[in-house]
Amino acid sequence: MIKIGIINVSDRASRGEYEDLPGKEIVRCLSEYIQGEWNKVYAVVPDEQDQIQDTLIRMADEEACCLVVTCGGTGPSPRDVTPEATMAVCSRLMPGFGELMRSVSLQYVPTAILSRQTAGIRNKTLIVNLPGKPKSIRQCLEAVFPAIPYCIDLLGGPFIKGNEKNIKVFRPQSAN
Repeated sequence: MIKIGIINVSDRASRGEYEDLPGKEIVRCLSEYIQGEWNKVYAVVPDEQDQIQDTLIRMADEEACCLVVTCGGTGPSPRDVTPEATMAVCSRLMPGFGELMRSVSLQYVPTAILSRQTAGIRNKTLIVNLPGKPKSIRQCLEAVFPAIPYCIDLLGGPFIKGNEKNIKVFRPQSAN
């Protein structure tokens, strides 16, 4: 079974002060992009590095999620620590994800250069940090998702088939 972790990093959402629209947008996008069933492991945590790290570790190591997608906490403010938490729990970083997301976001807003999205690998789990706004989440996830299933293949994870009506997943000819 495909198991995917989704973490909304937000002080206000974790306190119940506003609806978790960013996390719901990730679920909506993944449901459009993935053909077939998948299970979600869901969390809303405050902008506290130790809590973000603990949640990433739990989803990767205990829940055996092949993919963990975070949203929020990627800006330059002092409370934005999601990239630091990701870097602390990953053995390898995947900087191309952040580079592509910033490049795509720059087509819409000049402040995209302030974003610090990143990605990394913890054991057999790919962790991807997305921005916190639903519109930006969709733009960034649409840009990077075509490479995610093959990355998970390379990590020894489950086969994720893309929904061709909504997104084109890329796998080299030699991988098919």
